[in-house]
Amino acid sequence: MKFGKNICILNVGGTKYAFTREVIKDFPLRRVSRLHSCSSEKEVLEVCDDYDRERNEFFFDRHSEAFVFIMLYVRSGKLRFVPQMCELSFYNEMIYWGLESSHLEFCCQRRLEDRMSDTYTYFSEDDMKAEVESRGEEEQVSRFAPDRGSARWLERMRRTFEEPASSIAAQILASVSVVFVIMSMVILCASTLPDWDTAKNNTVEEHRIIEAVCIGWFTAECIVRFIVSRDKCEFVRRPLNIIDLLAITPYYVSVAMTALTGENPQLQRAGVTLRVLRMMRIFWLIKLARHFLGLQTLGLTLRRCYREMVMLLVFVCVAMAIFSALAQLLEHGLDLETSNEDYASIPASCWWVIISMTTVGYGDMYPITIPGRVLGGVCVVSGIVLLALPITFIYHSFVQCYHELKFRSARCVRSLSSEFLN
Repeated sequence: MKFGKNICILNVGGTKYAFTREVIKDFPLRRVSRLHSCSSEKEVLEVCDDYDRERNEFFFDRHSEAFVFIMLYVRSGKLRFVPQMCELSFYNEMIYWGLESSHLEFCCQRRLEDRMSDTYTYFSEDDMKAEVESRGEEEQVSRFAPDRGSARWLERMRRTFEEPASSIAAQILASVSVVFVIMSMVILCASTLPDWDTAKNNTVEEHRIIEAVCIGWFTAECIVRFIVSRDKCEFVRRPLNIIDLLAITPYYVSVAMTALTGENPQLQRAGVTLRVLRMMRIFWLIKLARHFLGLQTLGLTLRRCYREMVMLLVFVCVAMAIFSALAQLLEHGLDLETSNEDYASIPASCWWVIISMTTVGYGDMYPITIPGRVLGGVCVVSGIVLLALPITFIYHSFVQCYHELKFRSARCVRSLSSEFLN
């Protein structure tokens, strides 16, 4: 440092600290120690926000209270969070002065990790991608001024169909969609009643008309959402859109097959196919996930906990293989005269193992020998323990996903309230 005065003054957010050159040279904070190697005022301004040559004062426009706690770390070697201050804000101050999360005390490290995990959940990759895409669209709109109106209209249409809480029109559209889903489910359930085929033809025709109207609404909604989507390939790959396609397609396939085959009783295979396709309309219920926070939380939890779900499945399969083999041996393999025919094979014993591990116990098959009953008790206890181990991770993920979606919903409600007031 080639400046005249031996005393250097650090002004951090209005709080001043005086140090000598020797102290600045070996200062534990990297940003402060860099001042000693600066040979010109230009290099100094790259480190701090402002510099007063006359008083040899370096100004840093940072949080003064956070720097007080950082100075306590310099003196005592213990770094803790500032009370009533966001952990992430304090962490940003630490990074600015050249500290890392490892310098924090262990309890504060845990707080920082929890807060960072929550933040990464609230602002997920989908949100970041959407934000980047929206910024890209804004840049394109600013470049092509004549197309600004059409781009804004497409974006408004996209939010109306994709985000039910984005506006009043989107809420009305979502309510209409929910009504059509409920109507289609009622008709599907009514069509399986024994008296459905013997009902009057007029009633059946009315129900078919209502069903066709519901399908028409879903088809039009899907087409409009595809047209106004930003990325058509991404739209096709989304799970909810795939479910929409699976829910809509069977109706048109069944109509086409009915038109081609007619009422020919010999075409039994075609009739079975029609019944299977008709039952696939139950996927319409999953469309409600667009409008209800609980279903969205369930889907997001399953998507993020697939490793835990696979681990749970492996636990169950391993235990089922072991206990089913032992049950078959104890109940059927040792004494052929008094053998239990319900346990004649290992696959048959697997059914007893799974209902015992899940503590369901239908009572359709049960062990009759003393060793078999002891094995049944061990099987039940083992099932409780094995099923409880991964549930903790799934539970925490469910709570995290719920808070994330609730946070997004609150942001949409705030924007909707401002739009309504405007």
